[in-house]
Amino acid sequence: MGLTLYKAGPSPFVRKVMVTLHETGLLAQTDLVDAVANPVAPDPALIAINPAGKIPALVREDGPALYDSRVITRYLDVRAGTSLYPEARIWEVLTLEASADAIMDAAVLMVYEAKFRPEPIAPWMEGQWTKISNGLDALESRWMSHLNGPHDAAQIAVGVALGYLDFRHPQRAWRVGRPALAAWAEVYLQRPAMQATIPQG
Repeated sequence: MGLTLYKAGPSPFVRKVMVTLHETGLLAQTDLVDAVANPVAPDPALIAINPAGKIPALVREDGPALYDSRVITRYLDVRAGTSLYPEARIWEVLTLEASADAIMDAAVLMVYEAKFRPEPIAPWMEGQWTKISNGLDALESRWMSHLNGPHDAAQIAVGVALGYLDFRHPQRAWRVGRPALAAWAEVYLQRPAMQATIPQG
């Protein structure tokens, strides 16, 4: 028996796990199941796996289901015996991954606000974008040496976050004023695992 990944739509958190499945060689061992992750009407089948009703969620044969993308990607890395979370740089990797996840969180909340509220609250939307902009500025000013170093889970998370901004918020033009990050993304987003997981819809 292999793994079963519950996923939904173009979620960046699902994409992060999908990229990790490609990078670890575990995709062939994983069944992919589409679930409904509507924040106002979650899928009962998904709640049975993850009480929060959120995706991604991973069912495994050797223990309880796993959820939260950072938990799943670390499990996949251990299972595959790859080095996406190298012990020598573990705190930097985890911090940079958390920074990328924060960008994704804010970007997804902006999508939800526009989709589920008849009249989105403009100051709240701009507050979310400020979080994203601050995170991008930190990547540009503090993290480029790491991003240009050996491949790890943090780079996957950053690549997925930037790809999601291109997908859902292209009008925000995140590359402006961030030439180093833009140049890195131009190369990283061509990576086979990134190309194989480009969001649709």
